[in-house]
Amino acid sequence: MATKPSIPKGTRDFTPIEMSRRNYIFDTIREVFKLFGFQQIETPSFENLSTLTGKYGDEGDRLIFKILNSGDFLQGVDNLNNTTAASLVPVICEKALRYDLTVPFARYVVQYQNDIVFPFRRFQIQPVWRADRPQKGRYREFYQCDVDIIGSESMLNEAELVQIVDQVFEKLGISVNVMINNRKILAALADAVGASDNMTDITVAIDKLDKIGSEKMAAELLEKGLSPESVSLILEFTQIEGNFGEKMDSMKQMLGENEIGERGILEMSKLFGYLKHMELKCGYMPDFSLARGLNYYTGAIFEVKAKDAAMGSLCGGGRYDDLTGIFGLPGVSGVGISFGADRIYDLMSELKLFPAEIEQGTQVLFVNFGEMEEQFCIPIAKKLREIGVRTEIFPESAKMKKQMGYADKNNIQYVVIAGENEVAQNKVTLKNMRSGEQNVLTIEELLNVF
Repeated sequence: MATKPSIPKGTRDFTPIEMSRRNYIFDTIREVFKLFGFQQIETPSFENLSTLTGKYGDEGDRLIFKILNSGDFLQGVDNLNNTTAASLVPVICEKALRYDLTVPFARYVVQYQNDIVFPFRRFQIQPVWRADRPQKGRYREFYQCDVDIIGSESMLNEAELVQIVDQVFEKLGISVNVMINNRKILAALADAVGASDNMTDITVAIDKLDKIGSEKMAAELLEKGLSPESVSLILEFTQIEGNFGEKMDSMKQMLGENEIGERGILEMSKLFGYLKHMELKCGYMPDFSLARGLNYYTGAIFEVKAKDAAMGSLCGGGRYDDLTGIFGLPGVSGVGISFGADRIYDLMSELKLFPAEIEQGTQVLFVNFGEMEEQFCIPIAKKLREIGVRTEIFPESAKMKKQMGYADKNNIQYVVIAGENEVAQNKVTLKNMRSGEQNVLTIEELLNVF
């Protein structure tokens, strides 16, 4: 008995209706990106493993899908009995599927630095892969829609990214809040609790706060060697409440005098000063529980969540001051944000936000009566397509019931009937499948219907 075909967990097939909806999201995002002067690039689906590892922290590195070398991938491994998985991977896997679009973009910038005009505004819409545990809103293969500005330290760039978020979600009909923090403030927090060496542990734990809760986050930090007093202060920091001024005042009081913290505060104030003049429809606020666990962020960080539904982050990003430095081009600052198209899709489906018209397929079907009628219909179908009408001719001269059933099942609104009598008069019969109305029309009258 043949095995029933299936796909790997965390991946999906997409029907024609689903693709119409996905393309609606991609087209909306792409349109806004272009309005702000960004140019599209693409990078390969897989990179050298060395390009990706070490850029996402230990947890991120474990989620990278490695690709076995071609041929005898065990060649060169001397003693498998004494080999660990960690030491074996670099020998048998030289390549890996990309984990995100940001690190490949940094590699791209360094590789083509002599051809790029800085500041470089790029966008990229491609799939990425993560060996994560599949769950609602989290897949192993999913699309990211990234927009980045590299080669400029201006905080206006961060403000424009928030403006892009505002416009994209307004067009999609989703009400969102943009949470904003700064990694310099988090570095000052680590310093204030006497745990500067545990900066990565602190940000990784805070980043999981929404998923695991405060008790488990505290336990994780205690396991990393932080004192109960330090953990208590970190929890208090993540729970600061109030309006912008109140939150900033409470945060300053907790951090005390700290040079890197003061730079972070200055950047936050500058950014919110820009946002105040942008007439945004989205909500935006400082959120000191936001950490973004990826190692490469150095300044402002963002996360976007829906107001009207319980869904994870729809969008996230931030400032990275020296990501290109690891590829040999130090001192090039950049900032970017990534839209999670798959979560946006799930949310729009849940809230029934997709316009009905985007799901329309073929508008007109020509009934096929035989070779002579086919030759009559072909040029008419061509004229309809030339004016933008989605048109098809049934490929076989099957029974009328079968052809009309095909139109009905595919929700095709109009059927063109051109039998022997119509051909002799150089006319067609147009039937509206929804209303049942049927009229005999000249070719010109048919074209004018649309």
